[in-house]
Amino acid sequence: MPTIFFGSDHAGYLMKNIVIDVLDNEEDIDIKDLGCFNLDKCNYPEFAFRVAKKVRETPNSFGVLLCGTGIGMSIAANKVKGIRCALCSNFTQVQMSRKHNDANILALGARNTTSDTLVPLIISFINTEFDGGRHQIRVNMIDNMD
Repeated sequence: MPTIFFGSDHAGYLMKNIVIDVLDNEEDIDIKDLGCFNLDKCNYPEFAFRVAKKVRETPNSFGVLLCGTGIGMSIAANKVKGIRCALCSNFTQVQMSRKHNDANILALGARNTTSDTLVPLIISFINTEFDGGRHQIRVNMIDNMD
């Protein structure tokens, strides 16, 4: 059972809760909500860093970050060494981020889509395997960058 660490800012808070409720009822996933926990304005890097550090420390885990567009969360999460956060909005991007880039965090825009779209994207993300091979060389190059 994979562990998924969720994080959002105030713009992604409501969507995060909807997505967690659906995944919690339908999928065999260990869900950890790392905040935010209300609609009060907050700073997205705090939650991106929280999730990124947990994913880095927890083998075979994934992260899902939600803010208004997903852009800020993805930028912040990618500052944490060992994190490969992909901002995706469709199945091709999700699958390629896993197959070729071994992405371990998925950033999503709560204002860009609906929960009916986000849940299948998240499920696809956690169920898509990394291809390895020649792609491992490239992931190593990314991971070894200071």
